[in-house]
Amino acid sequence: MNSTPRSNRLHIALFGRRNTGKSSLINALTGQEIAVVSDVPGTTTDPVYKSMEVVPLGPVIFIDTPGIDDEGMLGRLRVEKTREVLRKTDIAVLVITEEGGWGNREEWLAGQFKQQRIPFVMVVNKSDISKNCDFLKGISVIEGIPVVKMSAKTGKGVEDLIRRLIDLKKEDHASLHLVDGLVEPGDLVILVTPIDSGAPKGRIILPQQQVLRDILDKGAAGLMVRETQLKHVLDKLTRPPDVVITDSQIFDKVKTLLPPHIPLTSFSIIYARNKGHLGLFYRAVKQIQGLKDGDNILVAEGCTHHRKEDDIGTVKIPALLRKKTGKKLNFHHVSGGFFKEDLSPYSMIIHCGGCMLNKREMEYRQFFSEHRGVPMINYGIILAYLHGMLDRALEPFKDELNQ
Repeated sequence: MNSTPRSNRLHIALFGRRNTGKSSLINALTGQEIAVVSDVPGTTTDPVYKSMEVVPLGPVIFIDTPGIDDEGMLGRLRVEKTREVLRKTDIAVLVITEEGGWGNREEWLAGQFKQQRIPFVMVVNKSDISKNCDFLKGISVIEGIPVVKMSAKTGKGVEDLIRRLIDLKKEDHASLHLVDGLVEPGDLVILVTPIDSGAPKGRIILPQQQVLRDILDKGAAGLMVRETQLKHVLDKLTRPPDVVITDSQIFDKVKTLLPPHIPLTSFSIIYARNKGHLGLFYRAVKQIQGLKDGDNILVAEGCTHHRKEDDIGTVKIPALLRKKTGKKLNFHHVSGGFFKEDLSPYSMIIHCGGCMLNKREMEYRQFFSEHRGVPMINYGIILAYLHGMLDRALEPFKDELNQ
């Protein structure tokens, strides 16, 4: 329960051909036998995710991928799974051997890393039986990329690889904290958190936990209340709060209780800003006015959960959007790690806050949709729009909307 969520962990993925020792390398990095290894090529048939605490990298997820050279019908499916891992990779490790050499597949992987701006390191594995690394000379696509010569079997080179990963982490992980620019040290923040029947008993849902923790890390005070307590708490305070953060589903209730001079936003909008590009989400919401009868809307969520009778994605948002537009709209739903590649049937995508997705995956979904000409809107932004308070909910971030 107290472990770092997967979405907040550094995603380190190992890529390469079959039998280059990717699984053995993960075992060597973690000091545990967490991946099945074999001399038989193709032992890893699906991406394997392992959450670890690795000193001094901190909380990470190692992803062991199937060989990029897998063959046959099943092999092609496995390779496709490997390609999908690229979408969520923070740092890539390209594993090769002197025996396997360098070919088109390695050239393609290195090109993808550069195209998608994924920092990566080259590992020449099985150095205990290798003679030299001359086969890498003259390959332009890897110029300037760190190369580590190591042996997963003996452990030689592991410390060097970890140092390289630390350097790449410093370059890649200067990401925005959830409440940066919204909360300052000494601020008083009210978090309006309805008791969600879908949350595990005795706990609050992940976005609320993470925002509260970030407020405390900022040196501010967080006061968590239910919507039914908000008026009473405001009356009791000797000074107004510096900002109020609410669950998007109760925007309408909170705005009637909160004086207009007090800044107001939502957990989901904070996630839209932290995980993706807030300006793109904002511009996408303007496309709602162009929806027509019969248009298809894709509702995408980053996790799977039990659907309630008043579920936000399958019930509340569709009902509010139909009412707002007066159009007969068709809604389709996907959840979890799956995200449709063919977006041609859709006029719009409405996406959850993405608290279970890492930033790379959320940005991939957003920019992929943009390139396909399909606007994507975040739950919090569309709910603010549907409740007639979009400008107020985005006021704290107005300088970022045109970026």
